[in-house]
Amino acid sequence: MHSTLVEHARCRYGDEYRPTVVARCAQDRDDRYFIERLTFAGAEDILMMLRELCPNLVDGLLPVWVRNLAYRLVILQRPDDPALMREAAQNLWLHGPDWDDIAADLEHRATALEAT
Repeated sequence: MHSTLVEHARCRYGDEYRPTVVARCAQDRDDRYFIERLTFAGAEDILMMLRELCPNLVDGLLPVWVRNLAYRLVILQRPDDPALMREAAQNLWLHGPDWDDIAADLEHRATALEAT
């Protein structure tokens, strides 16, 4: 197994900007192990993965479903962070339209948090 979530994601899905990390074992190529690691990762590790592998939101090789799950997990850990909500909403707008209502809700929540 890789030592960081970023390395594991880079190994599993590749990276447009850096060389792909070589898989060390069968678990490195299995979505179940990656998702388990993502599920229990802290917000900082998840954000680092997103920003390393998808620095411009529209690029990167992370599948959209991984990005959506990652943002969801980070927002659950940081429910009072309007900037993060807006970033997650932007990701949903770019990869929608299936999630446009969720993106709009995140933007409304961010605005409400900023007003308080």
